[in-house]
Amino acid sequence: MELDFLLTSFIVVVSPGTGVLYTLAAGLARGARASMVAAFGCTLGIVPHMAAAILGLAALLHTSALAFQLFKYAGVAYLLYMAWNTLRERGALSVERAEGARPALQVTVEAILINILNPKLSIFFLAFLPQFVRADEARPLSRMLVLSAIFMAMTFAVFVGYGLFAAAIRDHVISRPRVMTWMRRTFAGAFAALGAKLALAER
Repeated sequence: MELDFLLTSFIVVVSPGTGVLYTLAAGLARGARASMVAAFGCTLGIVPHMAAAILGLAALLHTSALAFQLFKYAGVAYLLYMAWNTLRERGALSVERAEGARPALQVTVEAILINILNPKLSIFFLAFLPQFVRADEARPLSRMLVLSAIFMAMTFAVFVGYGLFAAAIRDHVISRPRVMTWMRRTFAGAFAALGAKLALAER
């Protein structure tokens, strides 16, 4: 059961999504420290969804069309905002020559919001975590907390890997204005595409 959980979690975590995209952008634009801060923020952004799943609050998003739509479109709006800012060279891919020049708190807040404003995560964990808790489990809550901690640790480790890779090629990228322009448009398009995907998502 533990191996199944680890393999499934790894596939989920390593798959490109908003958190991975933001962490990569932070590493490319501001270096290793910023990418680690972004990875930490994205990991923190998972906590409310896991708490909601464990406490059963995610069921509200699953059963209430209005709650789901409100949450969903807040996420869509934020992703489109990220896309627009990226194109304007003020967002996730705004380059700063000094690593970590951007306030860590700002990067953390942006990263947290990236994951919090995605109602599909709550519903995912509502369906995901219980599969790895046996029906005869003596302490199901403790079991879910342990699994959640493992998932978060894996998320942080994988995101840090993505971010450090981006930071390693940072100097080669930011020294080429045409490459940066292309990457900025690509990241903006990716944020917009993820926003569109979320907008079309059903409960």
